[in-house]
Amino acid sequence: MVGTFATDGALGFDPFPFLRALHEAGSGAVVVGQVAGIMHGSAELTGDLDLLWDGTRAQADALRAALTATGCADLPDLNRPQAAYQVVGAGGDLCTPDLPWGGMDVASCLVRAVSARDPAGFNVLYADLDDLILMRRSIGRPKDHRRADELEALRL
Repeated sequence: MVGTFATDGALGFDPFPFLRALHEAGSGAVVVGQVAGIMHGSAELTGDLDLLWDGTRAQADALRAALTATGCADLPDLNRPQAAYQVVGAGGDLCTPDLPWGGMDVASCLVRAVSARDPAGFNVLYADLDDLILMRRSIGRPKDHRRADELEALRL
């Protein structure tokens, strides 16, 4: 299986049920990472859905409700700055501003998030373009720089 199409993380990726459940649970979690990049026009695919949330008890409760509603069999420890999760159709990381972001203070990204309305009637919050580019640059992996370059080119 290693190295085959069957190991591609994007295979079967469908974040919409979880995004809807987040909305219905009253979560203020913000989509970051490549899904946010795609929402800004990136052409590079992904197989995970990473979220930034404020780390409060109320938001932890909302996340747990959304995770449970979408089939999470093993609820993550939301007392950590980063926790992996898996639901039907999607998985990724749930991150708080306490996670080191290469020196970037990401807490303000939560208030600057952009909102998009899905045709099915729910809202999706995702990182503002400038914040997403800065996040990418701050993390600094080669793929993050490549994706930041692509996002910057989309502004032209």
